[in-house]
Amino acid sequence: MEEAFSENRIIRDRSSILLGIFLIIAFLLSVFLINVALTINSGRSTNERFSTIENKAIRGKIISADGYAISYSQKHYRAEVNTRSIDPKKKDLFINLFSIYSNIPKEDIARRFLNKEGKRIYGRIVLCKDIDVRLASDLKSLGYKMSKMKVFRPLNSSKPHLVLGLDIIADNESRHFPHKELLTPAVGYVQTKERDGYKSLVSIKGLEKAYNAYLLPEKSGLIKGKRDVLGTVIRTGKSKIVRRVDGMNLHLNIALGLQKSVEDVLDEMKEQIGAEEILVAVMESTTGKVVALATSERFNPNRIRQKDVKLLNPNFSEYLYEPGSVIKPLTLAIALENNKVSLQEKIKLGGKHRVNEKYTITDDDYFKALTPRGIIVHSSNIGIAKIAWRLSGKEFYDGLRNFGLAQRSGIDLSKELEGRIQAPYLLEYPTYSGNSAYGYGMFTNLMQLVKAYGAFNNDGIAMTPQIVNHLSDKHNRVYNSNVETPSLQACSAQTAQKVNAILKEVVERGTGTAAQYDGLEVGGKTGTAHIAYKGQYIEEYHSSFYGFANDKFGHKYTLGVLVIKPKKVYFASQTAAPTFYKLVDKLVKFNYLVVDEVLAKEHLKSREKMRKRKRDAYVRKIRAYNKKHGIE
Repeated sequence: MEEAFSENRIIRDRSSILLGIFLIIAFLLSVFLINVALTINSGRSTNERFSTIENKAIRGKIISADGYAISYSQKHYRAEVNTRSIDPKKKDLFINLFSIYSNIPKEDIARRFLNKEGKRIYGRIVLCKDIDVRLASDLKSLGYKMSKMKVFRPLNSSKPHLVLGLDIIADNESRHFPHKELLTPAVGYVQTKERDGYKSLVSIKGLEKAYNAYLLPEKSGLIKGKRDVLGTVIRTGKSKIVRRVDGMNLHLNIALGLQKSVEDVLDEMKEQIGAEEILVAVMESTTGKVVALATSERFNPNRIRQKDVKLLNPNFSEYLYEPGSVIKPLTLAIALENNKVSLQEKIKLGGKHRVNEKYTITDDDYFKALTPRGIIVHSSNIGIAKIAWRLSGKEFYDGLRNFGLAQRSGIDLSKELEGRIQAPYLLEYPTYSGNSAYGYGMFTNLMQLVKAYGAFNNDGIAMTPQIVNHLSDKHNRVYNSNVETPSLQACSAQTAQKVNAILKEVVERGTGTAAQYDGLEVGGKTGTAHIAYKGQYIEEYHSSFYGFANDKFGHKYTLGVLVIKPKKVYFASQTAAPTFYKLVDKLVKFNYLVVDEVLAKEHLKSREKMRKRKRDAYVRKIRAYNKKHGIE
């Protein structure tokens, strides 16, 4: 009996022990689950388990016609770490690994952990700045690896899930011009401006400014969601993802091969004639596409120095000058349009023409009389003034405006000065209309005259010059650039063709013979104009040549050359016209124009005949002189 009671008691004791053990296990499990729930709820209420990563969008590229990036942007980063998050026992490991990846000496990294007094910094420190994309990616990978190696520890022991590691933060955007001086100042330049700790780009001049609205980054990317213990955003259906949209890319009509070759020509000619600056533009006559736009005065946008300040403005559209005799073909075209002159009539000249007591017009060469064709070929000031006097002030004014003077050419640069012409009521007076007839008393820029002369090579239509061909986005979708200034019907096709033929004669036997190119159809007009200073014309000059070069395959180009203050020689026939020839030669070498060999032989024969006629005329002149003075 006692044995049975004792056995039952042992069973009860065992049951109690097992129950106790079970209750303890249940209690511990409950505590664990409560802690997990509290941790999760704590993370949701404080947002500590959520992370946002911003992916900064960047400025679009400027790309040449032959596919080279003329300017592009690159993001730069900085590496930061909270010194308290590094396990003290693994600090040396952190420094060694960061040194290996960044190529920064260990001693330099160790000094980042100390303040100026040499005391340890407790908090965030910057380990290095201006990190490029490649190194930033490597350091991000390093940060992940060091987290796996337990180099970092929680800042708060009550929140073991919150571990701060190595942070790689977008710091600034830099603009790069890999070809340095090429296509400057037309391409423009940028500066940086800091906002919310990020240095972004601000456009200042040129294409960078003109197309700023398109080049600007549209929208930065964003990833927001739960993060793991390493700080990485866990992508789930509830994560918020905004894709980055960079600025649009500009695609130019200008190829770098031709552009570089043209700039080399200008460097050579500047040295040869001692000019202050030479400006040139080459435009496709029928479309307005600018295939070369160059100056002898350039700068490196990557590193602008104090002495470069005067070079920053694109003078193609911002430099105004009195153009001189290159206006004469426009004056003749306006008179032809208004039926005020016949190309067959002869106009009396005589070398000098006194308008009033203060104003006398003179010619460089004496001619008793010339037809309008001869007036342009031999560049007679008296002849073109007499033609202009047949026009009313309004007719002359409207005609100049039709060719695009005193208004923007529409070239897609950041700024253009319109210039000016005399008011219609002033052009009623012989002094003002006479001066204007041969390009004085007015101000124009290079691109206005390139546009105007384009009309003589395009049936009277003056096309708006355009540097940019189109825009594109990251999906390579193509968008047309907006042409704000329309093309002009400068004159009728019939008038344009008449002036076109006269301009070819200028090159064949007039002041522009230095621009001849065998095997091509070339025409143009020289202009040599005094520069005014403080109301007086001084012995400094602008020399220019505007014209066209075409081949038999339909390729047609309008070219403009402006030489500012040449010192060694100043006549346009010796400065601008030879430069024009060299530019045409580059168009041939880069296959923009194709020489007709049959026409080349004809040109050669024609030149030989011209030389023979000049020699014969010179011999006759000498013989007549000798006979008159009894010299045998």
